[in-house]
Amino acid sequence: MKQFLKEWGIFSIIIIVAILTRLFVWFPVTVDGHSMDPTLADGQRLIVVKTTSLQRFDVVVAKETEDGTTKQIVKRIIGMPGDTIKYDNDTLYVNGKKITETYLKDYLAAFKKDQLQSTYSYNNYFQERAASSSAFTTDNNGNTSFEVTVPAGQYYLLGDDRIVSKDSRMVGTFSRKNILGEVTFRYWTLDKFGTIN
Repeated sequence: MKQFLKEWGIFSIIIIVAILTRLFVWFPVTVDGHSMDPTLADGQRLIVVKTTSLQRFDVVVAKETEDGTTKQIVKRIIGMPGDTIKYDNDTLYVNGKKITETYLKDYLAAFKKDQLQSTYSYNNYFQERAASSSAFTTDNNGNTSFEVTVPAGQYYLLGDDRIVSKDSRMVGTFSRKNILGEVTFRYWTLDKFGTIN
């Protein structure tokens, strides 16, 4: 036994710790779709931490049920419980305070340049949606100015690629129990390996 512990003890402890943390602390997820472009791309693989406290603008994984099927989606927290969220011609106001969404900089510039026609050259449907949109961030009815009050205990989640993202604008807010954790690390693709800001 002593010989076994001497040879395999540390390795065994590492394996046990890895299994326990995988069960209770973190889990992997793969990005499915383009709703978080350009922050996260389709097919990228992420580490999600279950135990973090949620903050505004965190990128999170939430559980959504659609047509009886439950799936995991990756979105960004825009509204915290009790917040009043307003968009007016692509400008965000949180509780009356103007906020600059720096993570939208590239796509906002591309929208102003050619309504994302070059960016969406890989998908005709996305091009059509962008061409018919009056702003980069609109509500579900296409309004460029809209306001939402987030209920207590709920979170307002949006994708970074607002033209193509299906999010709280369509499906409503998310309860805390349906937010599974915060995206903290990207391990694939290797050229984007590292932490998520």
